[in-house]
Amino acid sequence: MAEELFRVGLRIDVDTFRGTGVGVPNLLRVLAEHRVQGTFFFSVGPDNMGRHIWRLFRPEFLRKMWRTKAPNLYGWNILLRGALWPGPLIGKELSHVIKATACEGHEIGLHAWDHYRWQTHIESMTGELIHRQLVQGFEAIRECTGTSPICSAAPSWRITEQALLEKAKLPFRYNSDCRGRSVFYPVVKGIILPQPQIPSTLPTYDEVVGRDGVTQENYNRYLISLMRPDSLNVLTIHAEVEGISCLGLFRAFLQEFQIREGCLVPLGELLPPSDQIGRAVIGRQRVEGREGWVSVQQVNAEVRGTLETEGFKSVVEKSGGGRP
Repeated sequence: MAEELFRVGLRIDVDTFRGTGVGVPNLLRVLAEHRVQGTFFFSVGPDNMGRHIWRLFRPEFLRKMWRTKAPNLYGWNILLRGALWPGPLIGKELSHVIKATACEGHEIGLHAWDHYRWQTHIESMTGELIHRQLVQGFEAIRECTGTSPICSAAPSWRITEQALLEKAKLPFRYNSDCRGRSVFYPVVKGIILPQPQIPSTLPTYDEVVGRDGVTQENYNRYLISLMRPDSLNVLTIHAEVEGISCLGLFRAFLQEFQIREGCLVPLGELLPPSDQIGRAVIGRQRVEGREGWVSVQQVNAEVRGTLETEGFKSVVEKSGGGRP
């Protein structure tokens, strides 16, 4: 007997050159086979992800690398790319892949200009630098596809108040910058920003495999068990993982999920009417299986503020922002 139909937003993060060149075409084929569409968030600037290798000196990162068998999971050409010299510009060299993704009808969003720099240094980046990186990424995607990205997602779910304010200067329909439970308008310094957040609600492969009895063999069953028909469900996969080393696992997930009459959709299809969207502040916390902090929707926090789109627009213009 089929279970109750429910929708899950499919978020595909594309962090690296190899993820774009190999993982995305693989995912496009598998998604087309199952008639599924999702939201692809592309990193389009230099692939400097290999610089994370210096985090091996941190015990928590080393344990994660060991638990997930990272060299086999990602490949050394991902783990070392850009470690000693600047990596290739993803959007410039692989623009045809990004364009093909848009032509397939998937939602296209901005992940980052420089994924490594954002993930590692967002706390110390100035508003001017954040804005410049956002505009660089925005323009690169527009050049690749001929249309502007409609949304954005902060690398590694790391966002700051300043970064939220800078994003609000761009014409994104929504953002997906944090973990949480429901769609909400973020409140920053008493202002309810006009771009809703669609948070990720489900853990990623690398966060759970190898922990608490979750294995490659039972991962899909475990993941599906976390989904609830009466709640917001947003699944994040990575082109470097589900698109390459775990492609067969992801194909099996699609088959099992569709047998249960589940429906995977782009994140934009999960947006409720604006008058039904609540508001929340974004805080930080640690997530099991992931190194460092992530941004999280503070569901129970007292939130006060006013949504004044025109008023906020004037604040943005005075700060030197505006649409690119």
